[in-house]
Amino acid sequence: MSTGTTRGRAAALAVALLPLAACQSPATPQACLAAPATDGTHAGMVRLAGGTFTMGAAAERAEEGPPRQVRVGAFWIDATEVTNAQFARFVEATGYRTLAERGLSAEAYPGLSAAARAPASLVFVGADAKDRGDPGAWWRVVPGADWRHPKGPGSSLRGLENHPVVHIAYEDALAYARWRGRDLPTEAEWEFAARGGLEGAAFVWGDEKGQAARANTWQGVFPVADTGDDGHAAKTAPVGCFAPNGYGLYDIAGNVWEWTRDWYAPGLEPAAVIETGGPPQSRARDPGDPGVAKHVIKGGSFLCADDYCYRYRPAARTPGPPDSGASHLGFRTVLREAG
Repeated sequence: MSTGTTRGRAAALAVALLPLAACQSPATPQACLAAPATDGTHAGMVRLAGGTFTMGAAAERAEEGPPRQVRVGAFWIDATEVTNAQFARFVEATGYRTLAERGLSAEAYPGLSAAARAPASLVFVGADAKDRGDPGAWWRVVPGADWRHPKGPGSSLRGLENHPVVHIAYEDALAYARWRGRDLPTEAEWEFAARGGLEGAAFVWGDEKGQAARANTWQGVFPVADTGDDGHAAKTAPVGCFAPNGYGLYDIAGNVWEWTRDWYAPGLEPAAVIETGGPPQSRARDPGDPGVAKHVIKGGSFLCADDYCYRYRPAARTPGPPDSGASHLGFRTVLREAG
């Protein structure tokens, strides 16, 4: 980011996060899971044996292909996104402060003013019809917004303990994962898990579209009005409110975007590169913001609408600035088996 004001930071982040802002359809609210288990090495996780699968897709977005035959080893993955309650245990045990709570450093961002570097995070504020073409109108950098205060000062986690934690930068997600003795998934691991054994399917539940709600996404005209037909209008849902995929994973489509370890470059690398964790940072590139190396984020969010991004599909991928959190960005962790 090269702007020197909070307004400039908001505009830069809004452009960077443009593809993140939207994804799916109708339905009936369901009972949600109880709080995920937290004690034990594999608490709250599902074991996947690994194998070879077709990663990516050919048609919807150029950056999603070409499809590759990719192999992943055996690993465990969280059945749900990491929740506020789980993240709170980490903070209580370690005293960790997220990037949104610390703010940006002057050393790393010498071109930004002190106000622009102050503790803050990106919050979706909606828009009216006249602002549909301006992502900068939908987002606001809110001073004091962080994982404890998801909408900014005055907001809290009351009643949100079992919702996914948000306003999490890449380094925050990695710090939590390491505390648990785990890691963030590679893009290949994440997509293998998301597909749930459905080789080549368009969605994590199959190829059907427009059925009863399968994920927490945006229904209606984005970003003007979410009808909330899925029971969660323009907000996160508690984890596990929708049916799991074939591997028993919840909210692998919608709810919040999820960090992966891979650096982002448009289009899929050859399988040999993907299987080692994707391209090196030196080859990371986002054509829309070429000055900042970004990580791949996957899965879409509660802001995903069919008339805007259509990225709640397992093949969908978009760049996430590692130094930024947002009100629709979270994560889940993995634990790989040796050998």
